[in-house]
Parts: sequence; structure tokens; C-alpha cells
Amino acid sequence: MTKEYRTGAGPAAPPLTVLRDVNLEIPAGAFVSIVGPSGSGKTTLLGLLAGLDTPSRGSVLLDGVSLDTLDEDARARLRGEKVGFVFQSFQLIPTLSALENVQVPLELAGHVRPAEAGARARALLERVGLGDRLHHVPQQLSGGEQQRVALARAFVNMPRILFADEPTGNLDGATGERIVALLQELNREQGCTIVLVTHDAALAARTQRTIRLRDGAVVEDIAHTPPAA
Repeated sequence: MTKEYRTGAGPAAPPLTVLRDVNLEIPAGAFVSIVGPSGSGKTTLLGLLAGLDTPSRGSVLLDGVSLDTLDEDARARLRGEKVGFVFQSFQLIPTLSALENVQVPLELAGHVRPAEAGARARALLERVGLGDRLHHVPQQLSGGEQQRVALARAFVNMPRILFADEPTGNLDGATGERIVALLQELNREQGCTIVLVTHDAALAARTQRTIRLRDGAVVEDIAHTPPAA
């Protein structure tokens, strides 16, 4: 697939190519990292794989479903059923507490009772070290704490596929290690497919496969066995 953007310099201006001729397959249950310098197209690729955007040319199959055959509402339903996504900018709802933010995907899905949704959200927030910050709104949380809320929200629906953009980027070493352990557990014990963007070489080395981008193209695709957690 290829992704291009208009630059706004007029209809005659050539488009900006962010991804070019990317062709890859990520099997179910894999734990994959995407690495590369800033501006190489990592976040764009993640968004395309998750169905948050559509390619200019080519197509994306998500869990066997061709995303280019779906309208935005259908893509949103598919993401709600199967996908967790951790945004680099967190995208928390500013008027909701940490606990309420994590409960949102469960409430949107509509198949979990309120009491169970609250208990599941609380348990996840405690696992990421925020048991004492449940009722704080995002403005009352540090960047690292907001990131952990976003991670808990992505985990809460027990997605089949988790996409994460720099999931440990704002965390100290000990907290980052806790999150990596949680990702590995989600992958091993629940069979969740995990695709993450990272600048952290140590984190990438703990995944099963590393895809390296440069200038919008895949320049390296290495399978490796990560060390035990």
C-alpha cells in the first residue's frame, strides 16, 4: 500500500508520499515492533493497519476483513469489536476521571454490566500503578499517568489486536517495565496480536519481530526470539 497527502500548495503540487509500496503480513498472535527515525511513516502505518485511515493505493485486511470495502461507521464497529489502540497523544476525555475513561470502551460495546465494567477498569488501573488516581481527571495527572490510563483503556475490552504508538515513551524505567510485562502477558496468555511503534531498542528486542521503516519504505524485517520476561 501507498499513502500520500496533499501539501496544500495547490492542485498542481506533487503529493507528499508518506508510505510507499509497503507489503507485509502480521499473523494472529504475533508481537511485532515497528521502528525507524522520526518522519519515516511509523505512526501513519499503525493508523492504516488499525483502520483509522485509508491508503491512497492498495488495501488492508484486518483479521480477514478488507477495510477498503467498509465505510467509516463499519470500520469503527470493527475496531470496537476487535481492536485496542494506544495513541501517542493519549486522547483521553478531559471531563472524565481515569476510571471513567477506561470504562468508555466497555460502555460503547454494550455487553458488559456496569458493575463488571467498573471492576474491570479498576483492576487494570491498579495493575498499571494508578489505584490511588482512579477519580482524577486527565488535567490532574502527569503525562506518564495519562499514558497508563490510555494503556488500561486499550486493554479493557481484551482486544484481539492491540496497536500502540510509543506505549512506554513517557514512563520511567520501572513503570515501563511493568507495562512491557503486561503487554507480554496479553500476548502470551490471551493470544492478543500486538503491533507497537517504539524508539526503544530494548523494547523492540523483546518482541518477536521488528519491522524497520526509512523514508516511508520497509528496509528491514527481522524475526527474532525475545529474551524471557
